[in-house]
Amino acid sequence: MISFWHRLDRFLARLRPHREPLSLLIDGAVVAIAWNMTYLFRLGFERWISARPSYDGWVLLAIVLAYAAAFSALKVPQGMWRFSGFGEVKRLALACLIAGLASAVMVLMLQLTKVPRAVLALHPIVALMGLALVRLGYRMVYEHARAQITGSDREIRRAIVMGAGDAARRLLAGIHQQGWIVLGLLDDDPAKQGARIAGLPVLGPLDAIADKAVRGAATHVIVAMPAARPAQRRRALDLAAPSGLPVLTVPSAAELRDDQAGGQGAIERVRDIEPEDLLGREPVQLDEAGIGAVLAGKTVLVTGAGGSIGSELCRQLARFQPARLVLYELSEFNLYSIEQDLGQRFPNLPLVRVIGDVKDLAHLQHTCGQWRPQVVFHAAAFKHVPLMEEDHNAQAALRNNTLGTWHAARAAAAVGAERFVLISTDKAVNPTNVMGATKRAAEMVVSMMAAEHPGTRFMAVRFGNVLGSSGSVIPKFKEQIARGGPVTVTHPDIIRYFMTIPEAARLVLQAAAIGESGQVLVLDMGEPVKIVDLARDLIRLSGRAVNEIPIVFSGLRPGEKLFEELLADGDTTLPTNVNRLRLAQLQDHGAAGKLQVRLVAFGEAAQAGPAAVRAWLLETVPEYRPA
Repeated sequence: MISFWHRLDRFLARLRPHREPLSLLIDGAVVAIAWNMTYLFRLGFERWISARPSYDGWVLLAIVLAYAAAFSALKVPQGMWRFSGFGEVKRLALACLIAGLASAVMVLMLQLTKVPRAVLALHPIVALMGLALVRLGYRMVYEHARAQITGSDREIRRAIVMGAGDAARRLLAGIHQQGWIVLGLLDDDPAKQGARIAGLPVLGPLDAIADKAVRGAATHVIVAMPAARPAQRRRALDLAAPSGLPVLTVPSAAELRDDQAGGQGAIERVRDIEPEDLLGREPVQLDEAGIGAVLAGKTVLVTGAGGSIGSELCRQLARFQPARLVLYELSEFNLYSIEQDLGQRFPNLPLVRVIGDVKDLAHLQHTCGQWRPQVVFHAAAFKHVPLMEEDHNAQAALRNNTLGTWHAARAAAAVGAERFVLISTDKAVNPTNVMGATKRAAEMVVSMMAAEHPGTRFMAVRFGNVLGSSGSVIPKFKEQIARGGPVTVTHPDIIRYFMTIPEAARLVLQAAAIGESGQVLVLDMGEPVKIVDLARDLIRLSGRAVNEIPIVFSGLRPGEKLFEELLADGDTTLPTNVNRLRLAQLQDHGAAGKLQVRLVAFGEAAQAGPAAVRAWLLETVPEYRPA
């Protein structure tokens, strides 16, 4: 049940858009009351009315107007009463002094001798006391209401909710217990216009959020449309962004389905806007039955299991009930984190935690020999383009991304694994940087292994940038916005294809189910996104104005392209039975046959300088064109 304090704050919030004229009106009433109180103090109960001159009403009207003029000149009505302090009292004292002197001079000049001089002298003091007490009283009531509503001294959060369906009803049923005040709802359904949902009015359609009178004293906008299509949710975000208020959302329908806690309370946990909310793209519908047939009851090994993609891949894998999940990870912390997460989410899933490095062939072979995985997902990679472009990191990129893939593929083939899936990138297409070239070489390793080991299906998955992954632009932009900017974008025209981490993980699983040996699975990722537009979206959705947080263009980084490609010119694609997924049969340019010799030679070299690394890549990857 909504408390009295919630109702009081909601009532005050409706008045707040009219704060300035109301403040002036209340202050004028206080000045008038103070005038009468001063007469009472000077003349006593018997004479405070009868002894006044006949023109006293006109004098009082002139005095109230004089005070109103002084308050307006000193911007007293703009003051926030709930923050009133010594500074506000000083401004009031100055206004009362000016208005009191002006009033006294006016009365004396007009020779209105029946107005007591003591009243003229005392009135500014009594008025100041009354004005200060009104503000103090309001602040006391506000702070008490805040404590009752939020349970602490934090500010009360007032929201306009976009959406008036079942999700909004469930949200309203419990959100006030978290210290929220909901002022009203918006919905495009004409049948809901003017209706009341859980006692709250539907103020208009979604685009009414642009109306300042509709927003009123709201501090946040909450998008409560979990069942809507991604494009509809994106439209709501686009409408809310220019409001200048921070925008939050309830969990999406997919999140609610995956929430193990269940119950109605899940929808009340409003959250910040996440990368997937910004795509507005329909999710890819996968062949769940086919994936389950490949994974259920199998031993599955994931390299790089604690990384952004690897950890989400493990969560998605666990849903299909493998017999055992082997987590192969170099970082102790990342391994611990994903093991703890999986242990909580899937307590009945047997986990094998292995700290290992894909550059260590012997250890990989020992691990595969011990646990004999039937499906291997190779997610371990160095992926930061400018970092891998530095001379002292080029060898590490080649050893980890290319030789590491060869090692993992050899270890999988040696134990007769059914499937081996490499996670690749769009930067492997016509690469201009070391990272992309090493991943293209890794794809060539997969093609080579597919030809040499027909008993194992070797395949690769290629996709664009992953929103929210470590090193991606979204976390960086959020940190920069939180610091007050500037937000750094490399180039005003740079564009990227984007997908979410869950989409990427599901695509990898789908590849394992339908991919044939030597193929690369590619996602039709729709239209590319301009990075600068993404930055502006995040700024607006954080409640900041675009001109408040500057965007600075820092220039393209080493090895970086203005746009990425998903398929090289000579590649062909084939349709699949999964909508928006394509199979690419890649050309090897005759290099795959010589690749093993080059891999052995490079692997046996103790050290290789940056020039040798780039020379190896130029010789091995014909389409590599260093920037």
